[in-house]
Amino acid sequence: MRIAIAGAGAVGRSIAQELVSDGHQVMLIERDRAHFDPNSVEQAEWVQADACELSSLEDAGMQLCDVVIAATGDDKVNLVVSLLAKTEFAVRRVVARVNDPTNEWLFTESWGVDVAVSTPRLLAAMVEESVTIGDVVRLLTLRQGQANLVEITLDESTPFAGRAVSELTLPRDAALVTILRGGRVIVPQPDDTLEGGDELLFVTTAAVEQDIKKALGY
Repeated sequence: MRIAIAGAGAVGRSIAQELVSDGHQVMLIERDRAHFDPNSVEQAEWVQADACELSSLEDAGMQLCDVVIAATGDDKVNLVVSLLAKTEFAVRRVVARVNDPTNEWLFTESWGVDVAVSTPRLLAAMVEESVTIGDVVRLLTLRQGQANLVEITLDESTPFAGRAVSELTLPRDAALVTILRGGRVIVPQPDDTLEGGDELLFVTTAAVEQDIKKALGY
């Protein structure tokens, strides 16, 4: 894919390095000369421009991008970049970084955002996920609240140990997508059995998250 990243600070450069390593074409857009360092990600295309200016984005070729990532440290800039990418350039997928959790409500489809990533929220979720047994922990919001990736860890004495995945009575809008067991990642099949200590990942709507918990006896 061709991916544009607005903001070449530490976060933007790190994302670019990962994407380049995975074989994607990456363009970094940075206004601040202090952050403009093509040697830091040599495989990427670098553009020194204001990502909030329509003409600059057009000159950079944003209309050719499959994905735009608004990764600056300023939420206002990230919202403007997202809106321009979606409305002016019809970019298929727009991902935006949320710096201040109190602004999270703004990062919706109305502003052109398909996926909002809040670092504070993700860190909090990771902490909860590592210490919580039997509770639903929301790891990621997908499609602006239409679905969530959630995790629940089975305790060692779970009555579901040894029972097949097909025996789970899950709510309609929930799907078990992965079982994490020790160092293994298991794509669950109907005949696979559950074990105490399993971390179960579901894609679900917010409305039925607690129903998943009930289905697992919590």
